[in-house]
Amino acid sequence: MGDILAHEAELLGLVKEYLDFAEFEDTLKTFSKECKIKGKPLSKTAGGSLRDSKSLIIQKDLIAAFDSGDQKMFFNLWEEHIPSSIRGGDSLAQKLEFYLHIHFAIYLLKHSAGRPDKEELDERISYFKAYLETKGAALSQTTEFLPFYALPFVPNPMVHPSFKELFQDSWTPELKLKLEKFLALIFKANNTPKLLTLYKENGQSNKEMLRQLHQQLVEAERRSMTYLKRYSKIQADYHSLIGVTAELVDSLEATVSGKMITPEYLQSVCVRLFSNQMRQSLAHSVDFTRPGTASTMLRASLAPVKLKDVPLLPSLDYEKLKKDLILGSDRLKAFLLQALRWRLTTSHPGEQRETVLQAYVSNDLLDCHSHSQRSVLQLLHSKSEVVRQYMARLINAFASLAEGRLYLAQSTKVLRMLEERLKEEDKDMITRENVLGALQKFSLRRPLQTAMIRDGLIFWLIDILKDPDCLSDYTLEYSVALLMNLCLRSAGKNMCAKVAGLVLKVLSDLLGHENHEIQPYVNGALYSILSVPSIREEARAMGMEDILRCFIKEGNAEMTRQIEFIIKQLNSEELLDGVLESDDDEDEDDEVSWRLLTPHRKLVPNYSESLPCLEVSPEMEILILATLFFAILWVG
Repeated sequence: MGDILAHEAELLGLVKEYLDFAEFEDTLKTFSKECKIKGKPLSKTAGGSLRDSKSLIIQKDLIAAFDSGDQKMFFNLWEEHIPSSIRGGDSLAQKLEFYLHIHFAIYLLKHSAGRPDKEELDERISYFKAYLETKGAALSQTTEFLPFYALPFVPNPMVHPSFKELFQDSWTPELKLKLEKFLALIFKANNTPKLLTLYKENGQSNKEMLRQLHQQLVEAERRSMTYLKRYSKIQADYHSLIGVTAELVDSLEATVSGKMITPEYLQSVCVRLFSNQMRQSLAHSVDFTRPGTASTMLRASLAPVKLKDVPLLPSLDYEKLKKDLILGSDRLKAFLLQALRWRLTTSHPGEQRETVLQAYVSNDLLDCHSHSQRSVLQLLHSKSEVVRQYMARLINAFASLAEGRLYLAQSTKVLRMLEERLKEEDKDMITRENVLGALQKFSLRRPLQTAMIRDGLIFWLIDILKDPDCLSDYTLEYSVALLMNLCLRSAGKNMCAKVAGLVLKVLSDLLGHENHEIQPYVNGALYSILSVPSIREEARAMGMEDILRCFIKEGNAEMTRQIEFIIKQLNSEELLDGVLESDDDEDEDDEVSWRLLTPHRKLVPNYSESLPCLEVSPEMEILILATLFFAILWVG
């Protein structure tokens, strides 16, 4: 309460100033009267008083110069205090300035008692003539002012009929009244009330502060994720190092007893110590029979790597982006979609790409969480083929990253729209290729797998694979890979059992296709569905074993090994494995590391983690090998 009383006079003054500025005359009278009755101090704001007094002085000086005919002082004040934007762009100001120049040009003719001073008159006429040739030239096409362009060339304007009105007694007072009204209007517009100024400044300041805080929060979250990943990696390396150190201590103790360390053992230890990038070439680059070779290699692997400083990309106005994507022209939509995709795919892997993707997700770029009928996702159904294509490309780029798949998979809305687009595109177009690529990557997430199977996507895949020669390599490879992923689930196998004959015929035909990239996927799908007894019987009835043995003779060693697994599965009499029966209830398993490659290249899961060795039966070995084989969806 004390603070309010201390500033009461100033606050009331701000209110009074604003009411006066907004011309609330009755309200201002009532307000002033009530303040007087209650004994409240009502002072004018210092800023307002200062501005008002300064404005009044300038207006008085201009009017005084007008009355005295002081042309030089008047136009100096005019150009200094009247904004150039108003003098050059406002028609009222331009007309008034024209008549003011006429006023000063003929001032001596109207106010001299005798004959005016010829030298001073010539000077005024020359000044007016220079004005007509420069600033006043803009009004030369106006009928109202056209006669006055002859004024400097008339010997005696006072007797010329065209200028008769200029020398009437009423002309100068009317011009003065126009000048006073104009000056009052101009200076009132410049005298913005302090209350309004405070509101604007605080509102803008708060908005800017909120934007900065939001940006700092995003940056803090990004750094937190980066540090968490680094911490996890350091912790894993620490645990690995402790394990290797314990083994080496045991080995040193064994050497005391006379047990020698073999090169093979040393090689296995070094493989575990070296970084993943060096493991493949390690066995060929290090001679473990020569002392010091492995230690030199190890020190080189631990040398600090100078990281390239990659700047973060500037932030975008996502609200405006989404508005233009929904309401803009098809050409603008296509350009924006392409630019957004390039921003993601051309960014540097790591922090820069993570920041770009995080910004897309946090701003809900594709409107995955929006319930509005008009959303960015609706561009998948645009009438423009180019817009549909670029939208499909962008979604495929999102699906290529784990965080992007998580964002798109939070509801089945995106999946349903992709399935609709896939089935509506009857031609083998780029749009269908990208939609198919996105769905194949979606199939890594268990809930989306279940939804695809339930929606009958297996039947659509079988239908288009009946004529593989009409498909592009991209469509063929991704279709077969997607079919294999769906066939790994019990629900998918049951779907295939409904059309077992057709599925087996399509897969057996694909075994002999000239595109050898699809063979691992075809083999995986066959092995999986042959675990269903009804499908095995159908396969035996159509002589599947003979078909498979034809490819054993023609295929390479790896192909032969895979087909032998399939034949063994075909001749098995076991029912469905209980583990496979319960796979529909398992959690999703999409937490693998992926890397984004160039367009029309595949994504390769990083399975660099070492696997333990187990003693298993031949049947279990087949199952483990097949499962691992199926898990690696692409070979990049």
